[in-house]
Amino acid sequence: MPRTKNKQKKLHIKKGDTVALNKTITAAKELNMDRLKGYQGRVLKVYQETDRVIVEGVNVRIRHTKPNQTYPQGGRIEKEMPIHISNVQPIDGNGEPTRIGRKRVEDPETGKGRWVRYAKTTGEELDS
Repeated sequence: MPRTKNKQKKLHIKKGDTVALNKTITAAKELNMDRLKGYQGRVLKVYQETDRVIVEGVNVRIRHTKPNQTYPQGGRIEKEMPIHISNVQPIDGNGEPTRIGRKRVEDPETGKGRWVRYAKTTGEELDS
């Protein structure tokens, strides 16, 4: 059933999360990431509209740039490029990759509830 009220995509990864690359990345060969299977890194940016994330130190490409104000000499600049969000999993408290669930937590003081992400392996909350 499609969403009728909140059209925002519910992604399992947020900026700042520590994630691990999946052990079975199907795109590993084309992204030259087969050496990085099991690598852990921090998410720098999330692109919700295309379901892609930029992970620190993963899928680094070399950009050739002309001299500009930021890079007066120009030259070759290494830059992380996005990978698909299905290729990463968040890390739980034990340092293992985990799947994500959502549960509603009630605040006893105000009586209001909010949704939090939790690790399926340990049950601990990932949002604080």
